[in-house]
Amino acid sequence: MTISGRIPALAALLAAALAPAGAVELKVSRDALERTLKQQLFGGPDGRYYLKGNAKSACYVYAEDPQLHFAGDRIVVHMKTHARLGKAVGGACLGIALNLPAEVSLAPDGEGETVGFRDARIDKVSDRSELNFVLTPFLSHQVPSGMKVNAADLLRKALEGSTASSGYKVALDRLKIHSVQIEDDALVVDVDGDISVK
Repeated sequence: MTISGRIPALAALLAAALAPAGAVELKVSRDALERTLKQQLFGGPDGRYYLKGNAKSACYVYAEDPQLHFAGDRIVVHMKTHARLGKAVGGACLGIALNLPAEVSLAPDGEGETVGFRDARIDKVSDRSELNFVLTPFLSHQVPSGMKVNAADLLRKALEGSTASSGYKVALDRLKIHSVQIEDDALVVDVDGDISVK
């Protein structure tokens, strides 16, 4: 069976599997989740996520170069943070400049069609406890917990090319997330859904 012959058969099997059972697991790899994080939060021209200020501010805090991994039931994001903390005076920041690695962790969560995150916290700001004591309370209010991934939109985009490659139009009609958990090197999303093949 050729690849183009396999796609309609696979789509038909998938549609048949979803119809009676309704539940399926959607696995999102660590790499795919890291790409989404970079696109949504670090997607600016300079690849930075500003926690305070912006590229033109005298005083600022920003993070860059996020690296994502899983630890237990949490998503851990290691990033480089750069800060000029103090008071802006005449276009300059009077205070201190810091360049530190930081680790932020989040718990995955799902609702409706969307995978989101809760319980965001800073796990590590630096190796020096005195800096952690000063910076953690400030940064803890700035942790990016607003990132969301619409799983239904991702699946719909993946299915858009089905007509050209197989001659069948495969569409996701409905998706409802029941649970999200981390297993090995993937985010496993337990969903109910309806797929149609035309």
